[in-house]
This record gives sequence, structure tokens and C-alpha cells, in this order.
Amino acid sequence: MLAPVIPIQDVLHRIQWDPAWRGRCFELGYLDRLAGTIVRVPAGDLHLDAGRPPALTLHDAAGSTVRIPLHRVRVVWRDGEVFWKRAGG
Repeated sequence: MLAPVIPIQDVLHRIQWDPAWRGRCFELGYLDRLAGTIVRVPAGDLHLDAGRPPALTLHDAAGSTVRIPLHRVRVVWRDGEVFWKRAGG
């Protein structure tokens, strides 16, 4: 079931703070510009960076910090099902 069209920031804040959403498994898919594919990562591995522009930060397997602008987030899965998808994407 897809959520109504709401900004990704609102989805991320609810994942982080809404007690009704605790215990659910969330994954985010972001566009890897170099590979041209969607990379799927557990939401718990990402941290919201309120900088300008807002972004997510991720520590990859090599220990490097990757900054993912929110406009590159394309899809959110909840318990394995698509929950949110960027309009037009």
C-alpha cells in the first residue's frame, strides 16, 4: 500500500520518531548516479543530515561516509512492501 504523497522528510521523521512505527522494518532506495541503479539500504543505517541541502549520511563497507541528497531517495519499503515512492519516479 502506497502512502499518500508526502515529502520524504516527513516519512523519515516518522520512521525516526513515531512510536506507532517502531518495530517495523524500513528500507530506503536511493539513486546511485554512477551505476544508474537504485541502492536499497536499511533505514537504520542512514542518518538525517539537516544541512543545506538536506541529505542522508551512510557509512559504506569501506568506512567512508556517503552523503545522499534527499532528492535521490526514490522509494521506501516497509516490511518488504513499497510504502512510499517518489512521484514521477
